[in-house]
Amino acid sequence: VFMLTTQLSRRAYVYLALIPELVREQGWVWQLVTYMFVHANFSHILFNMVGLYVFGIPLEREMGSSEFLVYYLSTGVGVGIISLLLGANVVGASGAIYALLLAFATYFPHSRIFVFGILPLQSPVAVLVFAVMSVLFQATGFQGGVAQFAHFAGIVLGSLYFLLRFGVNPIRIFLDR
Repeated sequence: VFMLTTQLSRRAYVYLALIPELVREQGWVWQLVTYMFVHANFSHILFNMVGLYVFGIPLEREMGSSEFLVYYLSTGVGVGIISLLLGANVVGASGAIYALLLAFATYFPHSRIFVFGILPLQSPVAVLVFAVMSVLFQATGFQGGVAQFAHFAGIVLGSLYFLLRFGVNPIRIFLDR
């Protein structure tokens, strides 16, 4: 999908990215799913795929393949719905990846995550740091063009999923650790 939308066809990009105007006016509801598979550039897809690999493998083992897929897609679609309501064009799996970060910290609260490969943080601390950064970056406009609200929404929706589906409050797990 990355090669199709960046190298071969701008039309494919418009067809698959989440563009709220097209969802509302043309009924292109598939964009609520397909936007997760479209990325802006190589570093965007690289960081998303590294996150999927690092957090996804242990989570799929812990949750099972079906539950993992439901979690990943439902948080991603949820971020898409929030983007639609906010009227924001969005591409990429970052919101769902942030939901994976939340799930990883919930299942493995004592694990360390090496942020940027060098800064060791316990997984719940990493969630807090990334959530705060997302809110601050969105509020200040730092890293313009990045949907920071989608990152934060992924964390919030991941928390709601755990609360509603499993009766588990990730914040309580983080504080109890």
